[in-house]
Amino acid sequence: MLSLLNSLAVSFDLPILEWIQAHLQSGFMDTIWPIITLFGDAGIFWMVWATLLLFIPKYRRTGLGMWFALAMGLLICNITLKPLVGRMRPYDFQIKELGKTWNDLLAGGELLVELPHDFSFPSGHTIASFEAATVLLLNSPAMGIPAMILAVLIAFSRLYLYVHYPSDVIFSIFAGILFAIIGNLIAKKIPLGRFGKKGKYER
Repeated sequence: MLSLLNSLAVSFDLPILEWIQAHLQSGFMDTIWPIITLFGDAGIFWMVWATLLLFIPKYRRTGLGMWFALAMGLLICNITLKPLVGRMRPYDFQIKELGKTWNDLLAGGELLVELPHDFSFPSGHTIASFEAATVLLLNSPAMGIPAMILAVLIAFSRLYLYVHYPSDVIFSIFAGILFAIIGNLIAKKIPLGRFGKKGKYER
């Protein structure tokens, strides 16, 4: 699988990342995307949101669904797939395998965020964001629509910041949605009495 992903990096991923750097980079963009990407760091923002919903009877199942989805993403993607696939980050791949320099890769010669050197595939930020946002969308469009917009922005931030390949992000979007659907279904099967008194408007 790694050889396939490396081939895809050259033919598909890197041209897209280079286009983003060449056509979208600006001082304003360099300021906002590092901020937006923070909402996906370690899934903490989404975990806090899910936890808060557990204390609101009407949305307790939604909070549970988010937690189930986030747990699946962590176990299957971050803990299992990342080390199993072992895909290098875009900059590490180009420097180590293609012999490029920082100045070849980025106009400013450096990344806008702290340099991660763990494995690239899949994108934990993207998976966590789409897991949580999809569960929210399935249960409450009022929360789900803005959450999904934020998830899309977080996913794009990983490309603008040059820390993931487009194929990482695309896979992670579909995986996040799948885990969200499964997590939401599991939450609907859980007897709510185990998690506290069922509210009148419990979903």
